[in-house]
This record gives sequence, C-alpha cells and structure tokens, in this order.
Amino acid sequence: MSIEFSTEQRAFGQAVADFCKREAGTREKRDQLTDRGAHNHNQGLYEKMADLGWLGLTVPEAYGGSAATMVDMCILLEETARGMAPIGAIGPTLITGGAYERFGTAEQKDNVLRGIVRGASQSISMSEPEAGSDVGNLSTKAEKTSDGWLINGQKTWCSNAHISENILLVARTSRGESKHEGLTMFHVPADTAGLKISAIELMGGQKETNDLYFTDCELPADAVVGEVGGGWRQLMTGLNFERLILSAMILGTAERAFEDTLGFITQRKQFGRAIGSFQALRHRMADLATEIECTKLLVYSVAREADAHPDKMLAREASMAKLKATETAKRVALEGMQMMGGYGYAAEFDMEKHVRATLVSTIFGGTSEIQRDIIGKTFGL
Repeated sequence: MSIEFSTEQRAFGQAVADFCKREAGTREKRDQLTDRGAHNHNQGLYEKMADLGWLGLTVPEAYGGSAATMVDMCILLEETARGMAPIGAIGPTLITGGAYERFGTAEQKDNVLRGIVRGASQSISMSEPEAGSDVGNLSTKAEKTSDGWLINGQKTWCSNAHISENILLVARTSRGESKHEGLTMFHVPADTAGLKISAIELMGGQKETNDLYFTDCELPADAVVGEVGGGWRQLMTGLNFERLILSAMILGTAERAFEDTLGFITQRKQFGRAIGSFQALRHRMADLATEIECTKLLVYSVAREADAHPDKMLAREASMAKLKATETAKRVALEGMQMMGGYGYAAEFDMEKHVRATLVSTIFGGTSEIQRDIIGKTFGL
C-alpha cells in the first residue's frame, strides 16, 4: 500500500528528508542545535528552511508564499518530524497563519504572512486556567476604549510565545446568551507593553509553552482580526487546518519511533539471537506497522478532502485523523520503549523523547476525549 503522490510531491518529500538527514541526522547534530535537548526550536535551521521557500508553503503567492496544497503541507510536516528537525515553532506558526489568511486585514496579512515566509514564529493564545477544553469559558477581557482596546487577564499553554513576533489572542469583548458569543481575535505584537510572557517548565525540562499575563495592555482599534464577536466562528473554521497540521507532525513522530525501535531490536541480542526475532516482538512490530499505515492513509485522505473542498467543515474526518494519529503514535512510542527495555528509558536514546512528544499530543489541540466527543456528535449522539 502507498499514498498516490505526484512526481513533484515525491521529490519534495525526498528533498525534505535529505535536508533533515544532512542538518539534524545524528544525535550529536541535534544536541548542538538544541543545547542537548533544552530547546525544541533552532532558529538558524528554521531560517534555512525559509530560504528554501518551505515555510511559505501554505501562504498565498501575494505574500511571498507558494499557495501549495494541504497534501504538500502534510508531506513537509511528516518528513520534518520523522527527521527530528528541531523546528518546534512550525506547527503553531502555520495554525496562526491560517487564521490571519482567512480573517486578517491587508496590513495584518502583510505583517504576519510575510513574517512566516521569512522564518518568523507566530503563536495563538486561547487557553486559560479555567478554559482549556472548554474554550468558550474564557474570561480574558477586552474593553473598548476611545483609542482602541484594553486587555486584562491571564492566558496559559501558549506554545512558543517567547520566540514569536506576534500572538493571535482570543479574548472576551461581551457576553451573550451563549458562552461562545462575544469572543474576538486580536493581533498582539509580542513586545506590546502590558504583556508578560512566563515560561512553563514541562516534562523533560523544556520550556516551550507559556503563561501570558495581560495587565492594562493597550491595543489600537485596528488590532481586531476578523469581526468583533466573531471569534468562536472564526476558530471553528480553522479546525480542519489545525488538526491536519497536528496529525501530520505526529504521524512523522510515530514513523520515527517505529524506525528507532526496529533498528534497536535488530541489533540487540539476548539468549544468543536478535531480540526482534522473538515472536512476541515480531508480532508486536507487525501490529504497529499496520496501525501506522492505516493512520497515514487516513491523514492524507482527509488532506485530499480538504484540498477538494476548502470551505467544507470536516469535523468528523479531521477529528478522526487527530485522534488516530496521536493515539497510534503514543502506542508506538510506549511499546517501543518497552521493547528497548531500560535503554528506551535512558536519555542516551531518543525513545524517551518520542514518549514525551506522543503523550502530550493526545492532550494539546483538543484531547482525545474531546475528539471522540466531536466524532460521536456527528452521528447525532
């Protein structure tokens, strides 16, 4: 089985794989790029990708991009994750850029989309201490003033805000009968006075997500992205795009975890033979390979559907892709660690990193439980 890619798409995927192998193909190279795993993003490497034109893949040609397809985007994300390229900003940046492309003013698009093309990171901030899965419960307040808007409140779990040029903020401008009414998107340069960005230390010691504190933060009247009060609708229209981004990236991680496991159990010997030759491990690897293949077919099927019907809400399909990809990746990494034994738990090998990445993938961007709920509701349940 294989995905039917065009000749150009196959060549593009190979070019990305070759780039990752050349630039980050060894543990030594990745340690140099990430300060031994302390960071998940290397700006120099990211700018090399920008010079190749890859970061503008989903950006319209009018803003310096190539206006490529969702399938092309998935190829890029799958191969960079599979190659373990430390470019942690790419997912949040593409998600944020999609919202600006759909709803931003000409000036906002010129700022943000051209920034993406040249290698600038962008972030989106929705979650709050009391508004995680229940995003509609957010309370960060945006008050209209004579000069613009005054923002007060706390946001949390904002990926890469500390290295971003701009933050797309979702705040409350009013309250209506529904909690989803009265939400508005705002364009916030990261150096805006009244905004404090504080790192959250994560498992493994990384600090790639942040708390954001807005204290009498003043924004101009033209900071609104889209319509005042239209934030919830605008968020919903971007779900296909967001979930495909997350699905493609974690698919690549699943493939890499599988490859690392296969390499280890082929070489590791116990009881006089390679441990991968034992039926218990051989059958487990067969199951994992089958699950990865099914996941890849699903992800690219949804990508093709999104390309064919760009204005169609694919709530069921996009949630299925995100659910399947993240749960499969988690299973692959955890079983890979088990098959590697103590070596899988050791920082000397990459499997413990795969485990951390795949565990959290079932939480961010909508938990697996939320994805199942969305899928169930599409059947009228």
